[in-house]
Amino acid sequence: MSFPVKPSFSRRKTLRTPDDLIAAGLVPPKQREMLDAVAQHYATAIPPAFLDVITAPDDPIGVQVVPSAQELEIAPEERSDPIGDNALSPVPGIVHRYADRALLKPLLICPLYCRFCFRREHVGPDGGVLDDAALEQALEWLRTHEQIREVILTGGDPLMLSPRRLGHIVAALSAMPHVTTIRVHSRVPVADPERVTDALLDALETDKAMWMAVHINHAREMSEPARACLKRIVRRGIPLLGQSVLLRGVNDSEQALEDLFRAMVETRMRPYYLHQLDPAPGTAHFHVPVEEGLRLLAGLRGRVTGLAWPLYVLDIPGGYGKVPLGPEYVQGPKQVKDPKGTTHKLDRL
Repeated sequence: MSFPVKPSFSRRKTLRTPDDLIAAGLVPPKQREMLDAVAQHYATAIPPAFLDVITAPDDPIGVQVVPSAQELEIAPEERSDPIGDNALSPVPGIVHRYADRALLKPLLICPLYCRFCFRREHVGPDGGVLDDAALEQALEWLRTHEQIREVILTGGDPLMLSPRRLGHIVAALSAMPHVTTIRVHSRVPVADPERVTDALLDALETDKAMWMAVHINHAREMSEPARACLKRIVRRGIPLLGQSVLLRGVNDSEQALEDLFRAMVETRMRPYYLHQLDPAPGTAHFHVPVEEGLRLLAGLRGRVTGLAWPLYVLDIPGGYGKVPLGPEYVQGPKQVKDPKGTTHKLDRL
């Protein structure tokens, strides 16, 4: 850590408050008023393992998690539910957008809170966990909808659950004959790798196909502890998928994307999705236009193996789902066609 810190600062705690951020040297004291204003809307958490790879508050790691005044600037096209999850939630904790898949969100707590998160107005330390009754209602919905073949555990971050709670959920899903695949989406392996204990990995044991998608945006997030954690997951027979968001100031260069995708493949992780940024409130400063994203990926052709090639996607607002961003889907300036052939005009492409 190269930025100035107070002598009393402990690097072994998760930073959550304006005082923590100032003591860590991530934000100068003169910006305290800004920190308080941002904290009224969005949670902050920077665990020690993630703090260890930040070299400056505005480096590609720091800008992902350190609050800024730009978060208070709301663009007209931004919305609190940018991909339309709320309208597709038949019961608390379930989102059903695709016929054969459903999301199960057992909690809205994360190990760290990304400043660009599309659920940023919903997640936080007070987001809580589905109580026993709500969790059982969600599981019962999955039991009675036999077209559901894949359940995606997300949130929040499901690896923030206790091993007991996580094991209960995995066991319940494993007992459903129609569910063939369970997928866990998590940031924990890079944000807080020490949390992935043997007990937590035991909780993921199942006879069903278990996959894990890990959210990583920059190669430097692959610290030695993170790589060791990913190796432990792979040794349990769980295939790894990598998903990233294209972000201004983080990975908006050919070299940054090449390094990221190569680092994933080196850890036996298949780059899966490169997401176009969702228009959540206060995230415009992270936006990279689609045309630029397409140029960046085109520049990697021939430079990286096909194993290191993700699908570049946009989640169309209104619950239409993910659209591959390629020539057959991008119709023109600020227009994109969904898989059903409908053209959508979007303000932030």
